[in-house]
Amino acid sequence: MTIDKKSGNGRTNGRGIGLAAVRGLALALVSLPGAVLCFTLSLVSMALIPIGIGLLTTPYVLLGVRAFANWRRVLASEWGGVRIPPAYRPLPRGANPWTRTFGMLRDPATWRDLRWLPVDMTAGFLTALLPAALLLYPLEGFAIAAGLWRVFPDGYWYGFVPVTGQVSALGAAALGLVILLFAHFLTPRLLDAHFRLTRAVLGSNQRELAERVRVLTETRRDAVDSSAAELRRIERDLHDGAQARLVAVGMDLGTIEALLDKDPAKAKELIAQARTSSVEALAELRELVRGIHPPVLAERGLGDAVRALALRLPVATEVNVDLPGRAEAPVESAVYFAVSEVLTNAVKHSGADRIWVDLHHEDGGRLRATVTDNGKGGAVIEAGSGLAGVERRLGTFDGVLAVSSPAGGPTMVTMEIPCA
Repeated sequence: MTIDKKSGNGRTNGRGIGLAAVRGLALALVSLPGAVLCFTLSLVSMALIPIGIGLLTTPYVLLGVRAFANWRRVLASEWGGVRIPPAYRPLPRGANPWTRTFGMLRDPATWRDLRWLPVDMTAGFLTALLPAALLLYPLEGFAIAAGLWRVFPDGYWYGFVPVTGQVSALGAAALGLVILLFAHFLTPRLLDAHFRLTRAVLGSNQRELAERVRVLTETRRDAVDSSAAELRRIERDLHDGAQARLVAVGMDLGTIEALLDKDPAKAKELIAQARTSSVEALAELRELVRGIHPPVLAERGLGDAVRALALRLPVATEVNVDLPGRAEAPVESAVYFAVSEVLTNAVKHSGADRIWVDLHHEDGGRLRATVTDNGKGGAVIEAGSGLAGVERRLGTFDGVLAVSSPAGGPTMVTMEIPCA
């Protein structure tokens, strides 16, 4: 089928039918054994993961599946004009077998490939083979009418026509002509249906992309609102705290200057008061800075910052850290304040006498923080709660929050955030 660029209408001709039949036959001869081989190797390799062999073989098998699927994407674009963009997640360079295996298995595109293989070996095989069958099968009817029926003395069935003589052989030729007429219209469309079927299974889900855009829009709005609220809090704390104390110190200094000669004793008293006010203002400024970005977090990293946070709690807290290195500063800050908020909630509302904090980096590029307490339970994520704020904070970085808190406890809050 050729396409008129100006009108946009399809014109089917003999050359287009023959080309579609040849391409369909080539696809059928390759798709069935290729899909069966890829699907079988994938199942066997993944089944061997528990004993360790699959950790070594699965990445290579899945790379072969991706190569096979990408080759079919190229054919769909070149032969059918159907674009199927790949959407594989990148793998970290130099990743170990465990990371590569589970990184690929966590990729939704991998499972689309694996779902596509059974479809390709069944419906895909038929839609690729039918264009060639519709074109070649009428040739058999014409050959029977030309005298091939004499080779079968006991009769021969062509379609639903029993061929026993020249008259019935001509009926077979008439049936072949009807099939050829159908082939004239259906052959290119069947090949197009094959490529559209491939796109329907291999292509990324538009609803998933729309949902992803919606979530990113919401988290961006939440991040902007949180930043504005944080800026207002800093301005309020500066105005009501440190700024007021510094103004008072300035006024005391002015009074001291006037009293130095007249009343030295009163001046000394005011100097001591000014010194106390300046110390308090400095302490408030340090506390404010710590609330923005704790110095220990910047200097020593997330693990030590959470340990320092636990030391200030009135509840016995055990911290376990297994982090191979430093994350990016925004990620560390987000996790630190999320853990801080969860710990604050546990101390205020749970009634627990013991808290456990676990920080570790999972294979696949995710930082997981778990806070568990032996309190009364009943914690939920609801609008206006501290946990809802934590969820919004993590959502800005594509992170997730999960809470398990049955009545009577214990409460476990798990936070995950993508992190290289």
